[in-house]
Amino acid sequence: MKCRSVACIWSGTPPSHRVTAVASFGQPPSFYTGGSDGSIIWWALPDSYSSPEVKAVGILCGHAAPITDLGTCCPTIAEKDTDSSSNLVVESTSSNSSALISACTDGFLCVWSRSSGHCRCRRKLPPWVGSPCMIRTLPSRARYVCIGCSFMDTVHPSDHYSVNAVEGNDSLIDRDTQPRKPPKCTIVIVDTYSLTITQTVFHGNLTIGPMNFMTVLLMDNDKERHSVFVADSVGKQQVVSVSKDPHGQGENLYSLNKDTPQLESSVWAEGLSGAQQIISIATHGNVSAFMFKDHCIFKLLSSNTKFGEISFLDNLLCFDEHSTQAHAIGAMFLETVGERTKPNFHEKSCLIPENFVVWNNVGYAVVYKISYQNDIFRCEAHSEIPSTYYKPDMRVSIFFLQVYHWLVRIESVCFHFEDPSLWRPYVTIWSPNHFDNKHGKFYQQCRMLREGVSFTDLFENSAQTRGFNSVGIESTSSTECLSNYNINKGQIVTSSMIISESLVAPYAVVYGFLSGLIEVVRFDLFQRMGLDGVSSKTEKNSVACQQYLSGHTGAVLCLAAHQMMGSSKGQSFNQVLVSGSVDCTVRIWDLDTGCLIMVMHHHVAPVRQIILPPSLTDCPWSNCFLSIGDDLCVALVSLETLQVERMFPGHMNYPSKVVWNGASGYIACLCQTHTGTSDSSVLLYIWDVKTGCRERILRGTAAHSMFDHFCDGISMNSPSATLLNGNTSVSSLLLPTVEDGRLFKSPSSISGSLVTSSRSLPSLSNVAELNASETHADKANKDKAYSSSLSSLWSKKYPIKCSSPFPGIMALSFDLASLMFSYQKHESIVSGGSEPVNLNSKQQEIQIQNSNHERQETHEVLTDTVEGYDKLFEEDLVRFSLSFLHLWDVDTELDDLLMRDMKLRRPENFKIAAGLQGDRGSLTLTFPGLSAVLELWKSSAEFCAMRSLMMVSLAQRLISMSHFDSAASSSLAAFYTRNFTEKIPDVKSPSLQLLVAFWQVESEHVRMAARSLFHCAASHAIPLPLRNLNTTEQINIKSVAGSRGEEQNNTGLKSDEVISQAEESNILAWLESFEVQDWISCVGGTSQDAMTSHIIVAAALAIWYPSLVKPSVATLVVHPLMKLAMAMNEKYSSTAAELLAEGMENTWKDCIGSEIPRLIGDIFFQIELSGSSTKLVSEIPAVSVSIQQSLIEILLPSLAMADIPGFLTLVESQIWSTASDSPVHLISLMTLIRVMRGSLKNLAQYLDKVVNFILHTIDPSNSVMRKTCFQSSMTTLKEVIRAYPMVAMNDTWTRLAIGDVFREVNNPSIKVYDMQSVTIIKVLDASGPPGLPSLLATASETMFTAISALSFSPDGEGLVAFSEHGLMIRWWSLGSVWWEKLSRNLVPVQCTKVIFVPPWEGFSPNSSRSSIMANILRADGQSKFKENSKDPGHGDSLKQLLHNLDLSYRLEWVGDRKVRLSRHGHELGSFQL
Repeated sequence: MKCRSVACIWSGTPPSHRVTAVASFGQPPSFYTGGSDGSIIWWALPDSYSSPEVKAVGILCGHAAPITDLGTCCPTIAEKDTDSSSNLVVESTSSNSSALISACTDGFLCVWSRSSGHCRCRRKLPPWVGSPCMIRTLPSRARYVCIGCSFMDTVHPSDHYSVNAVEGNDSLIDRDTQPRKPPKCTIVIVDTYSLTITQTVFHGNLTIGPMNFMTVLLMDNDKERHSVFVADSVGKQQVVSVSKDPHGQGENLYSLNKDTPQLESSVWAEGLSGAQQIISIATHGNVSAFMFKDHCIFKLLSSNTKFGEISFLDNLLCFDEHSTQAHAIGAMFLETVGERTKPNFHEKSCLIPENFVVWNNVGYAVVYKISYQNDIFRCEAHSEIPSTYYKPDMRVSIFFLQVYHWLVRIESVCFHFEDPSLWRPYVTIWSPNHFDNKHGKFYQQCRMLREGVSFTDLFENSAQTRGFNSVGIESTSSTECLSNYNINKGQIVTSSMIISESLVAPYAVVYGFLSGLIEVVRFDLFQRMGLDGVSSKTEKNSVACQQYLSGHTGAVLCLAAHQMMGSSKGQSFNQVLVSGSVDCTVRIWDLDTGCLIMVMHHHVAPVRQIILPPSLTDCPWSNCFLSIGDDLCVALVSLETLQVERMFPGHMNYPSKVVWNGASGYIACLCQTHTGTSDSSVLLYIWDVKTGCRERILRGTAAHSMFDHFCDGISMNSPSATLLNGNTSVSSLLLPTVEDGRLFKSPSSISGSLVTSSRSLPSLSNVAELNASETHADKANKDKAYSSSLSSLWSKKYPIKCSSPFPGIMALSFDLASLMFSYQKHESIVSGGSEPVNLNSKQQEIQIQNSNHERQETHEVLTDTVEGYDKLFEEDLVRFSLSFLHLWDVDTELDDLLMRDMKLRRPENFKIAAGLQGDRGSLTLTFPGLSAVLELWKSSAEFCAMRSLMMVSLAQRLISMSHFDSAASSSLAAFYTRNFTEKIPDVKSPSLQLLVAFWQVESEHVRMAARSLFHCAASHAIPLPLRNLNTTEQINIKSVAGSRGEEQNNTGLKSDEVISQAEESNILAWLESFEVQDWISCVGGTSQDAMTSHIIVAAALAIWYPSLVKPSVATLVVHPLMKLAMAMNEKYSSTAAELLAEGMENTWKDCIGSEIPRLIGDIFFQIELSGSSTKLVSEIPAVSVSIQQSLIEILLPSLAMADIPGFLTLVESQIWSTASDSPVHLISLMTLIRVMRGSLKNLAQYLDKVVNFILHTIDPSNSVMRKTCFQSSMTTLKEVIRAYPMVAMNDTWTRLAIGDVFREVNNPSIKVYDMQSVTIIKVLDASGPPGLPSLLATASETMFTAISALSFSPDGEGLVAFSEHGLMIRWWSLGSVWWEKLSRNLVPVQCTKVIFVPPWEGFSPNSSRSSIMANILRADGQSKFKENSKDPGHGDSLKQLLHNLDLSYRLEWVGDRKVRLSRHGHELGSFQL
């Protein structure tokens, strides 16, 4: 399991966002806008109807190309019929959907969680499908979506039938009027659960024009059968049926059936005039509205008949006072919230009014009331929404969207016409059901509820919002201010990256601006540990230092940082910064001094990408870089010679994707032509780096396959699992990301890459050789060796991974497992572990190769320096992580404490936000400011769980490293455990399923943090199928330590309690659910993890919080929990065993009482599989050893204590059924010791069986078993003698005496064993002398405590016994040992002498412990006994006897004929024999 927390660093200016697609959800209301750069903005609205406040929550980063469409889906929906009205109307609110699906022009699909915004799945469509342009959800199956893909130049992100922009429509008309060959398209059905193609509906050439509109309809005669309706811009339509089975055809292109039904094609020319084109098509059920610039035609899709028309010439839709070219661009049907009935236009007698809204290119909209009855179509303009005025030099795109009760207008504005990077979205909310007092231009005006909301106000302040009271987002100014909004072009970020070259933590943030300026912001927290060995010279209270590099005359489009050892013009430099700009130059800077090294002019067009050499790149290519420009050339530049070494020209188009395989020495350049994404339009150029020759050109599908092969090879050899060097501004989303399980081939291959990788540091030997001739070699070598050791130690697990998905947005992903990589583990690596680099072996090689004595002294200094810095670095790394992940400004007192005592540095100079790591490199990042971050805390249980777990674990880790920080760390842990929810009550409770996934991780700090958070959140986060709805929410959950006993006493199920069948079915369905949920995708789990975590959560709640869950939970979960414990699952079996053990006595025993022996037998079987007792532990896998320890040390003793007779019977049978040297016998002996320590009194009644089993294991007749078990058996026997005073051994260890603990009055006895032959040699009668039992006032069949203590005489020939029942001491003279062996007489022997012990002070007689003298004297004891005997549960109950059993009596010899009786260490008296 992976717990990764993301901190986002934003630049000072808001990002550009040109809206190309929109989608909305119902309750809770929210909507999303997709941009031309691939970004998706998440907007949230409150439930308040009167004054909705729009909040820009965050940005979803999963695409690196323009978003073509957004849709809603339900990835885990069950296969059943659902109400489909919300799905049929694509524009309407999808209240039943749980996820957002997005598509972009480069073929990537992403599924985003509705609650948290987390990317559940990210996948690229196969190349033969084409580029996705439209997404429609299947009406009856929201889990599946229909995706229309195009191969020609018809993929326009803003050309949707539901919403349209101003741009693109005129060019669309021009393109459609030109003659062209038949367009090619693909229509597929995709399962949103895994983003796999389940059916290919159509693949081929259309008989109509380019596919501009698509919708999915339900067939009239079969509500489970769908059909896909497609149309072009001139009204030509085609319809194709979809198979009932969504799994009809898969991703294989050739799986499409040859007898696929032909598409029904028809041309509808009615209503067309001249060259007028259809602008948009809106659908609702079986009704479609065909939009033109000046009118709209309504048509029934089933019958292809027109039944109505609306003209826009009589209102402002075609005329505006500020624009003479106004025209309609979009329309949609408004769905009435709360009514899920769609209009039935087939029943002509039924009159159902509908709201229909039409808008134009300046934002003016008209709401119509339409109806159709008895072949009569009625249309009435009802209300209007006024337009927005913008200056002539601005470009505007208008979108309308229904979100719950409201109508949302989204205006995408470009403020500078000459610069397309300055697009900003603005949101205005209108109520279509409420109106202003003033009248509009033609109709009554809808009421505006919120005006001009954007995310730009979040960037206006120079720092984060101070104070918890100011978390709200103030609304922006009116639309008049929008036209006057002016942005400083010099502050627009055009490229950015984070440098983490020398360390495993970030070194600096680099921004490239539109003006050509470059800003470098260093983190001075780690500067003292940099390669240059220079301590930070910044101010003490500063968290970063800034540096500016000027020289470019145009926008900086790309950046890259490289570490090397070289010189240029007599100047040495370690780290260089490479920048490319619109001015067609590449500049190389010295990152340490900020000086310009070289300006290169080898490109004649803007330079857009800088690619650094990946791992396993040989010298001299490891000190080179690639520059890619708009002149269609790729250049290889050497940083050693500062010259262009190779030019790779001749590309047909700009190579948008370039990868460099350093191991093979080839470069792959993928180019896509402007004509589209057909098979022939994609070209892959492969170049040989060494020769500079072009090896081959691949086209179409082969090009994609070879490019993917290149990516796989680079990822397998990359220590950081990235296709690009991390120190580059190329978007991490541009190239595919390989799963973590495929990252590393072997430790040896990684260690080899560390020496030759450009992004890795030199090895110790290389550092020594490079610096041998320098004057200050000692100091330089110390710093180099320290950085090299850090890079080596963390090469397999990078604690902080950096990425820049979009310009101005940097993400720091903190990995909890790597941050818990302790200093002790560093030492194990140094001493020669299995990690990537063995520093000792490296040093030995250095010493062998370098015989110079001075060089040897240098290496010794290096070793001391490395060991001295490791712990300091780890401590600073934890502080750095806490500084960027902590939620500042919520608790000011805590903030001051952290900065004062823990020495955390608040990132004042950065705009910090939170985020979530998604699938395959995708990110969900909130906007800066406390309000947006808290929105994520309030909406995502997964985010709350991971961020809280990260913070509490790091706080505990810091306590273990530095005791000076214990108070502040404890306060920090308490804040994220309890105090945070008290300050902000509406914060989401952490996901219990996610927390239990970390109960069995390697780090103890993480395990304890996960359990603490579980207990704090359990009462508020119980899953609905398990929740006891009868329990009031005001139940106060006490602390676990104080109330667990009381809770467990009431856990047993009542036999007379009736459980409904539906309730059990719901619980079982939840326990057996295996579909990957949001929390599973967050931690990178599998479907097995989903099911097992449900079992763990249900079991833990049944044990610790039985009153909050349904009574049937314990009965239903116990058997899956048993199976999980015995499954030997490395993630959950130990946890399941611990839960079984903890709740066995009070929860599970009543449910599985008869199955306990079978479960014990299964554990013995697992032990037997591990091999004989002589098998080395090193031969057993570490995971199996850990699980077996949980089964043996935790679960087995609890099972034995729950069913002691069953356990003893089973272990006795194992003597005859298993091998004599089986480890089962040793485990049984160890379990007996644990049972004695955990359930001493309950085991007392089976003391005979316990001793018999121990004696069996040391039987001289079985030499193998005796040799195997003798030491353990004697240890167990000593423990029995220590715990039970009625078992005694003589001083020479030749005789063993065992007295009956409970027995009837007439026949208590003591057995004496010979330890050499392990046989009984004497039976002593403990009921004598004759006639004594009649003196006891009890019935003859009544059980009582027979023997309370035993002791052999010092010479071993006498035995003395004390009986609490009757207060008597008996004495036997046994005689010599040889005589006992000869006689073999087992007839009970009467005692030689009886001594009556007088009652001591505080002694209170009862039915099981009475005085003989009191009975003889006929005192009140007889009457008291009769009164007590009337109580049926008193005296004669075995449970009562166990409760009253006193094991504290001891008999000690103080002389040859004198014994002393004591109780609880206090002497009761001495008696002469």
